[in-house]
Amino acid sequence: MAESIEFNLSGLDSLLGKLEAVAYDVKRKGGRSALRKAAAVISKKVKEGALRIDNSATPANISKNITLRWNGRLFKQSGNLAFRVGVLGGAKEFNNTHTRKGGRRGTYPVGGSSANPGGDTFDWRFIEFGTSKVAARPFMRPAMEQSMAAATQAFTEEYEKAIDRAIAKAAQ
Repeated sequence: MAESIEFNLSGLDSLLGKLEAVAYDVKRKGGRSALRKAAAVISKKVKEGALRIDNSATPANISKNITLRWNGRLFKQSGNLAFRVGVLGGAKEFNNTHTRKGGRRGTYPVGGSSANPGGDTFDWRFIEFGTSKVAARPFMRPAMEQSMAAATQAFTEEYEKAIDRAIAKAAQ
């Protein structure tokens, strides 16, 4: 018959605590920082595309309204890290206000302010996706496709740096 062999390791609490701290630091702080750098690469490419298609005859400048924002809603729901690249004032509708359901609580404003850095650029979506009368001239989707390799490279480099920093910090 086979005999069972048992052994017990003690004193690993500090090691497990350090591993947990490294995992948290790398995932939350380092991962968020690395992801921001990668999204910045994409945002830069989107701004270049917006400059290419922007109408200089109008005071609105889409490239100035390109923004990079943390996606807190996704993080709270699933714990996944995410950034969004978008256009300020991109959600404007023609009346610029919505009525709350039932109409009892009044209205609330919807983006599209001329106070944005590039002015009121709610029409960016018509350029990006086209309409029934105007062909699409996309600038965001091609920018994403073209900068994917560079963004991945930036994320990898920054995340490796974050891992190295977390290991060095845990070793102290």
